[in-house]
Amino acid sequence: MASNYHQLTLAEVRPGMVLSDVLLDVQGNVLLPQGAVLTEAMLALMPRHGIAVLPIALDDVTPEVVAATLQHHEARIAHLFRKNDPDSDSDWATATLRRFVTDFRLGVEETPEHE
Repeated sequence: MASNYHQLTLAEVRPGMVLSDVLLDVQGNVLLPQGAVLTEAMLALMPRHGIAVLPIALDDVTPEVVAATLQHHEARIAHLFRKNDPDSDSDWATATLRRFVTDFRLGVEETPEHE
């Protein structure tokens, strides 16, 4: 997958945005190639194929959309892990899962420990 992308929900995607990667349906079939410019008709058919999130090239994403998407991901993570205290050592497995999900969804890149 291209490194210069942002995953946007279908509601956030607008006609004219460009896919940063091949778009697959739930069975793994190719729906659209990388670099496809999305049209209103294409977006209207996405729910029929089980598509809720699309990889969009960052060049087409405004800072407002990025901020709104990050806020949405933060709220969703908080809801999913609402019964877990991230500062508690009593449930280390859930805290670790929360950290990984948060890092992935918010785009935190790992830095190598040994260089």
